[in-house]
Amino acid sequence: MSAMPAAAHLATDPTGFARRFSLEATRPSAAEITTLADILPRGTPIYLTAVPTRNTRELVTSAAALRKAGLEPVAHIAARRLADAAALQDMLARLHGEADMRRLLLIGGDVDTPGVFADALAVIQKGNLRESGIEEIGIGAYPEGHPRISAGRLESALDEKIAAAAAQGLRVHIVSQFSFSPERILTWLGQLRACGIGKPVKIGMAGPSSVPALLRYAKRCGVAASLRGLVSGAAASLVGNVGPDRIIEVLSASSGLGDVAPHYFSFGGTLETARYACEAATVRRGADRAMARSN
Repeated sequence: MSAMPAAAHLATDPTGFARRFSLEATRPSAAEITTLADILPRGTPIYLTAVPTRNTRELVTSAAALRKAGLEPVAHIAARRLADAAALQDMLARLHGEADMRRLLLIGGDVDTPGVFADALAVIQKGNLRESGIEEIGIGAYPEGHPRISAGRLESALDEKIAAAAAQGLRVHIVSQFSFSPERILTWLGQLRACGIGKPVKIGMAGPSSVPALLRYAKRCGVAASLRGLVSGAAASLVGNVGPDRIIEVLSASSGLGDVAPHYFSFGGTLETARYACEAATVRRGADRAMARSN
């Protein structure tokens, strides 16, 4: 098991922005989880993406394996895909009992006909999360907007979820949709903080991947502004040759952002993303960049 040195940080990163990262994994195999444990610092949060075809048994098995490997499993729960309250309670009981699950990321889930829970807010209010051993929840946010939800509704929904979580005794962090534009991220963060929302924010960014793959995911997720930048030929400046270098550099050098950290979407593969995240978090990477700039 590797461990990140306590003092490791980018040369341009006095607050250690790149060190406290989390990442997403879709369906990690047992072999991948073993390798992740060798690559990542102990306790790194691994978010298990909500996959419509994955059943509770598979989710619990992956979460338990991550916990046993010394990593922190965080399950995505798609509210609208839950059949009923009993299905949620069964899932939570098994996740807590077998994987010591303490954190969830609550999302709406893009289905037209929901089950008993209309949205993530309903799960917070009625899901008995605290009683099921959950201590903290992640709430989704969208720096570039949502293709199906108005900006005003996104803002009010975020306020409602934070208030409902506080009423239930749950800690809250925000997980943003990925973006390829550091300028857009900074603008959104500024608006968030100006509204008095000081919760920790995990900044969504795409891990290393090919431009065609990034284009596919950008279209699917409605990241319109970033997609225009990629199509215009600006991909190299937006995401670098292997990953979101420029976003990390810009946010590392920015002040007044509050508690923020990278959250990597592993479009190019979970292991490759994990290696990139660790490299981005080391002093060596920052030193290499500084040397390159001086040459």
